[in-house]
Amino acid sequence: MNRTIIFCMFFFCSTMVLTADADCRRSRTVTYRQIHQKIKQLETMVKDKDAELLHTPENPVEACLYTAVTCFKKGIQKLQPASSQDNAKFTKAIRIVSKLTFLEEQCEHTCESFEKKTPKEFLKSFANLMQMVSRVHSSWVLF
Repeated sequence: MNRTIIFCMFFFCSTMVLTADADCRRSRTVTYRQIHQKIKQLETMVKDKDAELLHTPENPVEACLYTAVTCFKKGIQKLQPASSQDNAKFTKAIRIVSKLTFLEEQCEHTCESFEKKTPKEFLKSFANLMQMVSRVHSSWVLF
């Protein structure tokens, strides 16, 4: 009788942990998609002419994703809206995208080691990274 009760408790607890983990992964995937959508939205609003060129990570290896995200977060703060009419939406999108964080890993690259590109190319590369991450990686966290 005691063994049966212990087994049932163990089974119930295991089921709860697996369900919570699946919900967490699903939530992160939705968040990646939301960030990807905001990046795409920024592409239409960003000032591209006479704008500062930004260090743009392209095809980062898995061990350097933290560095790539850090570079994108630094660069995102330097973007400017193409028109003042988009300022509120632009600022909100920047704030949402800036919340992305990644568990730190060691990497030999720095932001300055990446080629500088226009803001639109910068955002396209960032969107590609987020698309890849939403499909593959599960250790990204939003706070």
